[in-house]
Amino acid sequence: MKYFYLSIFFLIASCKTAEKQLTAQQIIDKTIAYSGADKVANSEITFTFRDKEYVASRKKNGKFLLIRNQQKETMEVISDIVSNDGFRREINAHQFPVADSMAIKYANSVNSVHYFSVLPYGLNDKAVQKKLLPTATIKGKEYYKVEITFSEIGGGEDFEDVFIYWIGKKDFLIDYLAYSYHTNGGGKRFRVLKEQCVKNGIRFEDYHNYKPKNKPIKLIDIDKAFEDNQLIKVSEIVLKDIEVKLLDN
Repeated sequence: MKYFYLSIFFLIASCKTAEKQLTAQQIIDKTIAYSGADKVANSEITFTFRDKEYVASRKKNGKFLLIRNQQKETMEVISDIVSNDGFRREINAHQFPVADSMAIKYANSVNSVHYFSVLPYGLNDKAVQKKLLPTATIKGKEYYKVEITFSEIGGGEDFEDVFIYWIGKKDFLIDYLAYSYHTNGGGKRFRVLKEQCVKNGIRFEDYHNYKPKNKPIKLIDIDKAFEDNQLIKVSEIVLKDIEVKLLDN
């Protein structure tokens, strides 16, 4: 009987050790699989965000088309389009010339919304660098904490931005994310899961969006600041009218 209990003890201990040994890469891989984000690579997705329509077409061969459509009071439809060929703007389906400086700004804006809309898709891109941080507990739930940075080559205009994801240790889903950015004077944001839905096997999330109230807060400690009521809500990130079509090839 003594040996039986010893065997059980070592089995439990080995399970706990194996759990702790998950790498940042393994955690991200599981997160992508559990959220269905692996399906994004071959799909057509449309949604509405802040009264603008977004359309994304991604194919397994690496071809992509990211669109933002907005209708003006004059009934003009402005389409900002990012693809493998770069950026272009169309007004009522006719190409409209845009200065290079503004093209970069528009392209980054379109990219940003599409990027966040399908997270954790994209976290295995070549420019992504992953680091496992100490685990955290928020509202009684345990999380893996993974920091994401980007290499300068392939990391885009905002390669210096830093992200942190709180990933459930049991469900491998993202409930919280934070990031620091440098554009427009810089700052930090902390997103808290508001609602979620699944469309054709892909998980989509809405978030409450927070920033630090006053005192400087390190990004790595922003989850503690949230629980200590040191953040203030600034907006909500809500995707509407989500439609997903999975492509066959």
